[in-house]
Amino acid sequence: MTDLPHDQVRTLLSVVDEGTFDAAAAALHVTPSAVSQRIKTLEQRTGRVLLTRTKPVRATESGQVVVRFARQLAALEQDAGVELGLEGSGTPARVPIAVNADSLATWFLPALTRVPQDPPICFELRREDEGHTPALLRDGRVMAAVTSSAEPVAGCTVRPLGLARYLPVASPDFAGRHLSGGALADLLPGAPVIVFDRRDELQDRFVRSLTGGASGAGRLRHHVPTSEGFHDAVSAGLGWGLVPEPQALPLLRAGRLVDLAPDRRTDVPLYWQQWKLDVPALARVTEAVLAAAAEALHHPGGAASSGRAGQQPPQL
Repeated sequence: MTDLPHDQVRTLLSVVDEGTFDAAAAALHVTPSAVSQRIKTLEQRTGRVLLTRTKPVRATESGQVVVRFARQLAALEQDAGVELGLEGSGTPARVPIAVNADSLATWFLPALTRVPQDPPICFELRREDEGHTPALLRDGRVMAAVTSSAEPVAGCTVRPLGLARYLPVASPDFAGRHLSGGALADLLPGAPVIVFDRRDELQDRFVRSLTGGASGAGRLRHHVPTSEGFHDAVSAGLGWGLVPEPQALPLLRAGRLVDLAPDRRTDVPLYWQQWKLDVPALARVTEAVLAAAAEALHHPGGAASSGRAGQQPPQL
């Protein structure tokens, strides 16, 4: 990597972040032809195709290696500039993070308010299912992620955060219309259900746990791809669903939801993965996230609350 010209490496990162050669040129204050020439020269130097010329532009597998290097280089240069007091080093450090929608809607933003802002840090959050955030770490798009994977991505460390707890709930009217007069295991497979998106398997796994694997959730599915919209859809009676405990409890107390299975709880393990990079800004973010998770999430043998569709089997 020491043979890679830094201006070319930064240009590649800018193209990936901005999505097009023209947008990267505007961000770098150079012409689009200059951007194109730098990328061409870098590809010739590495002997690899680094970008797919799509819209938006995407890094190839080889390009992802260079993107990771570029982002790490930018973070280290920023840190060194601050410590040396160099002119222009007052630009806020940028920390891109991948986080799932339910964590974002419950405990994660309060965690970021704990991060000291001297020197300042800019957070760039990417919302992604916790089962898919490792891909963003691998291709260099984020420096850290909330994930359901305990297996560290190459070049990353992993730490347990806790268990995000989900409750199976529905509106009282919905439960009366669809889930009365029989056993829950018999009725739930035929009832309308709310799912986050087509990758959300949490409701299916819950129903399979009731039916011994004989059936998943119902075929009538409403896709609601936001955490707030999800529990609003359940409260409105469109279907039943597994709602994060911090969002479900106030609605249960208000009588807007009923707990379909008070003796069953679904816990999704969450982990914090980050690059192995000695950068103070990332260290400050990590410290705040770990502290907030210790208070907000459940832990084996302990109490607390939080978390959408993890890829780990539900703990019932």
